[in-house]
Amino acid sequence: MEKFISLTDTAVPLEIENIDTDQIIPARFLKATDREGFGENLFRDWRFDKDGNPNSKFNLNNKKYKGSILVAGNNFGCGSSREHAAWALKAYGFKVIVSSYFADIFKGNSLNNGLLPLQVSPGFLKKIFKAIYTDSSEELHVNLENQLIKITSTGEAENFEIDPYKKNCLINGFDDIDFLVSRKEAIQKFEEKTFQF
Repeated sequence: MEKFISLTDTAVPLEIENIDTDQIIPARFLKATDREGFGENLFRDWRFDKDGNPNSKFNLNNKKYKGSILVAGNNFGCGSSREHAAWALKAYGFKVIVSSYFADIFKGNSLNNGLLPLQVSPGFLKKIFKAIYTDSSEELHVNLENQLIKITSTGEAENFEIDPYKKNCLINGFDDIDFLVSRKEAIQKFEEKTFQF
C-alpha cells in the first residue's frame, strides 16, 4: 500500500448523516472480483440520475469542491459490512474520510485498504464544514504521526485516535502480510529461542 504520513489538501463536503455502504457503492456493482471500476460508481445513485446524467446538486459533481479528503456527516459507513465501500472511496481518489463517527466494520475495512477514517468531535466537524463552505479552497492538514488534523486558515486543530498497529501499517505502507514479513527476523529469533528441539 501507499505510505501515509501527512497530507495537506482541499476537501469535498458531504454534510449528510448516516451514509450507509449501499449509498457509497450500490449492491448492483458488487459483482466484480477485483477492485477495478469501483471509483466510477461511488455514490452512483446520488451522483447520477436514472438516465446517467450527473446530479449538479451533489457536491462530488460540483467543480468548486475537489481534493483527496471527504468530510462527511455523523455515522459514516453504517449498514452492511461490504469492503467494496472502502475500495470505491479509495479508487475515486480519497485518502482521508473525516466524520464525527464511523461504523466499526467500515473503519476496519478502510484501514485495511490504506484509507484513513479520521474521527473528530461533532463541534470540530462543524468548524470544518463552515471553513469549507466559506472558502472551497480551504485546506486541511492531516498529520498521522502526531494524530492531528488542522484547518489551515484558522490554525484550529484537534487530535484524533487511531489503533497503534494500524497507524504503524499506514505510515509504512503495510498490509497485514507486509507487517508480518517486516517482522520476519524477530519471528525467527523468537522461534529459535522458544522452540529448541
